[in-house]
Amino acid sequence: MSAAPQKAKAGAEKIEVVVSAKVPLNELVTRFEFKRRDGELFPPFSAGAHTVVEMNDDGRARLNPYSLMSDPADRSIYAISVRRDDEGRGGSLFLHQNVDVGDHMTITYPVNLFPLDLRGRKHVFLAGGIGITPFMAMIAHLERMGGMWELHYACRNAALGTYVDDLTSRYPNKVHVYFDDQKEQIGLADLLDGQPLGTHVYVCGPKGMIEWVHSTAAAHGWPDENVHSEEFLAPQPGKPFEVRLCKSDITIQVSENESLLEAIERCGVEAPFLCRGGACGQCETDVIEADGEFVHRDHWLDDEEHASGQKIMPCVSRFIGKTLVLDR
Repeated sequence: MSAAPQKAKAGAEKIEVVVSAKVPLNELVTRFEFKRRDGELFPPFSAGAHTVVEMNDDGRARLNPYSLMSDPADRSIYAISVRRDDEGRGGSLFLHQNVDVGDHMTITYPVNLFPLDLRGRKHVFLAGGIGITPFMAMIAHLERMGGMWELHYACRNAALGTYVDDLTSRYPNKVHVYFDDQKEQIGLADLLDGQPLGTHVYVCGPKGMIEWVHSTAAAHGWPDENVHSEEFLAPQPGKPFEVRLCKSDITIQVSENESLLEAIERCGVEAPFLCRGGACGQCETDVIEADGEFVHRDHWLDDEEHASGQKIMPCVSRFIGKTLVLDR
């Protein structure tokens, strides 16, 4: 019988795992594979899902979301691929430098904010850099189901083309790779115009690439519901600030290199989350009072909600000013 799942903060279920493999793929990217510590199978997940990996970095909790890139049909392992960000806040560096095979870790149950729309007649994948990861699981699923797909993958150069050799050797007629250092570019307009009716497009990569795909698709008459994207925004550092949590009746300090959500959790206050990257809306929090400027970095709230000063996404957004009181 499977062990009962533990409850993480704010009700997110989590799984105790052991690192079963650590595989450097290139200068920047390493794949990590996990097995359950209780020996059971992992819960099923659908292609496009992510998990949040919990890390204890010298007493400081780090929780980072990563796309599951393993085959959804293989429930014996979960796998993620992590790009080292030397300019980031340390989560990817911690994984690369401090985590080894045999280490015990905690991850959350999978959540899918970037699913395949299986009503689609065909699926066109557009990946930029480490944005290839969710498409690995999608490709495995569609190959098993006999679905139609093609991949267009933009990389900085051949040396940093994560999974390029594997993908091009297995699917030579479906995978198209473009290297920035060779001035190669995806011919997006022609690509979109040449698709059969009922095709769905998916993009995962840098913010500029995502905006380019959405705007080009709209200009070429594609329905919004046929264009899908995923971008996890990493919290950015900023000036320290103070926040009053009125329901909890405490005042907390948010340091330069932690997110508002992390500061709330550090002080023992439960806050819901699913993605921790400004995409899911789960941590949306009402603002009771504010005297200052919001630094909104999410893509959940719309422009009107950002301008209203009545809501904040504490996973990625910050505040500059004298007073901030939240309904938390």
